[in-house]
Amino acid sequence: MGYPDTFEGFMVQSQDDWTNFKKQEFKPKNFQERDVDIEIECCGVCGSDVHTINGGWGGAPMPLCVGHEVIGKAVKVGDSVTTVKVGDRVGVGAQIWSCLECKPCKTDNENYCPKKIDTYGTPYPEEMGGVIAQGGYASHIRAHEYFTFKIPDDIASVDAAPMMCAGLTTYSPLLRAGIGPGKKVAIVGVGGLGHYGILWASAMGAEVYVLSHSPDKEEASKRLGAKEFICTKDEDWDKPWAFTFDFMLNTADMTHQFDLAAYLGTLSVNGQMHHVGLPDEKLPPISAQMFAPNGCSMGGSHIGSRPEMFKMLKLASEKKLKPIIETIPISEAGCKKAVEGVAENLVRYRYTLVDFDKAFPNR
Repeated sequence: MGYPDTFEGFMVQSQDDWTNFKKQEFKPKNFQERDVDIEIECCGVCGSDVHTINGGWGGAPMPLCVGHEVIGKAVKVGDSVTTVKVGDRVGVGAQIWSCLECKPCKTDNENYCPKKIDTYGTPYPEEMGGVIAQGGYASHIRAHEYFTFKIPDDIASVDAAPMMCAGLTTYSPLLRAGIGPGKKVAIVGVGGLGHYGILWASAMGAEVYVLSHSPDKEEASKRLGAKEFICTKDEDWDKPWAFTFDFMLNTADMTHQFDLAAYLGTLSVNGQMHHVGLPDEKLPPISAQMFAPNGCSMGGSHIGSRPEMFKMLKLASEKKLKPIIETIPISEAGCKKAVEGVAENLVRYRYTLVDFDKAFPNR
C-alpha cells in the first residue's frame, strides 16, 4: 500500500535470530489531530535496541522495528498541532506518547507517566489503532507533537540523532542534580551514554572525572572534557579518591561485576551514585551498611522530559558540542553490523544509521 497507510522498516522476526533484519511494511497507529508524520533522515542505534531484540530485557512483540533516536522532516501534521509545521527538521526519542493528564505529566515528568508509550514495542490502545509501536529503522514514524522536537539548525542530523535518547538520558539527571561550577562529577563508563555524560557535565561547568576499566579511552575522555581519567582495573584505584565526587553518573553495562562499596566510597558526604545504564544483569548484592560511611545514596532515571530536551539542545548549540559518531548506511546488512557492533562494544562511541533515501526510494 505505502505511505500514509503503511510504513516500511527493517524488522527483526525473532529474538532467536536478532541480527537478521528484513525490510517489510507495517501499519502505523491511527493518525490523530496532534500527530506528526516524519520522513526519517537518520536514526541512532541505542543499546536499548540490542537489549530488546536479543531478549536481554525479556520478551518483545515480533516482528519489531527498533530505533528511538530519530531525525527527519515533518511531512504531515494534525489539525491541532501547534509546535511543528510541515518541512521542519525534527527529532523523536524513546517515548512517543503519554496521557498528559496525570501528576507526572502535569509536572514536566511525563517520562514517568504510568500510561506512557515507548517509541517501539509498546501496544497502542484500540482507539489509536491497537497496533504495536514501531521505531525508527524505517521510512517514517508517526509521533505525538509533544514528543516531537525541532532541531537547532547548527546541529547536524547525524549528531542530533543519538541526543534523542543517549543525550537526554545523561543530561536529565545532571540537570536535576544541579550540576555546575564547583561540582565534581564522576562519569562511570565511556560508551554511547558515558561520552555524552562527559560532554554535558563539562559544558555545565563541573570538574569531570572518568572511571573506566579501558585505558585506551583516556585520550577520548579528555578530548570530551574530562579533567582526570581513573582506571578501575588498577589495584586500590578508589583509595586516593575517597570522599571526592558530589555526583556519580553510572552509564556502564557491567555493573553486576562492580565492587559497589569501592565506587560508593569515592562519593562525598551525601553524594549520589545515579544509574542510567540498564544492563541485562541485576545489581550486585547491596547492604544498608554500604551507605553509612558517607551518607551516600543510589538512584536511577528514565530518559528525560520535553523541557529538558530543549535545554539540552540549546546547550549543545550554544557550546558547539560535538559527540563522536560513526555512520552506517541503513540496509539489512547495515542494521546487522550496527547491532552487532553495539553488542560487542566495537562502536566509538555511537552509531547513526544514514542514507534512508537510498533504502526507501519510493516513499
